[in-house]
Amino acid sequence: MVRQANRPRTYIATAQAFDGEMADKIKQHQLDRGPDWSTIETPIAVPEALKSIPENQIVLIDCMTLWLSNLILSENCPKDPSEPLLTAVRSSNFPIVTVSNEVGHSVIPDTQLGRRFQKDQGRLNAKLAAEADLVVMVTAGIPQVLKGRLPANMA
Repeated sequence: MVRQANRPRTYIATAQAFDGEMADKIKQHQLDRGPDWSTIETPIAVPEALKSIPENQIVLIDCMTLWLSNLILSENCPKDPSEPLLTAVRSSNFPIVTVSNEVGHSVIPDTQLGRRFQKDQGRLNAKLAAEADLVVMVTAGIPQVLKGRLPANMA
């Protein structure tokens, strides 16, 4: 979808390379994207990054799940971590595509931190979906449109 938008592309990367495997995964993502992307690597400051992007862009944020994990594990996590992000999304004048994981289909975590993350991730996904024109869930490689319609060239 982002490649077909015919706009300059910005990739907001939230992953951090805490080990060799993740460093390799990040490197592969960079190679797969190719040189025609602007990349902003920011594990936490996604709302601020969105404010710095020119209006003619299309933005891909990968991923909201890692962003929320990073924020919850930081020392400065607000009670509702989604609000600064949603404010930035609402004030943006360019298309934004977000990647997120559905964690509510999993077992209930046995730790307080895990339960908080699962609850906050579900709320974040629901709030982003409410703002979105199109919501697609991909299960087993099969896209399922939950809201909106896929562009004609993707259907």
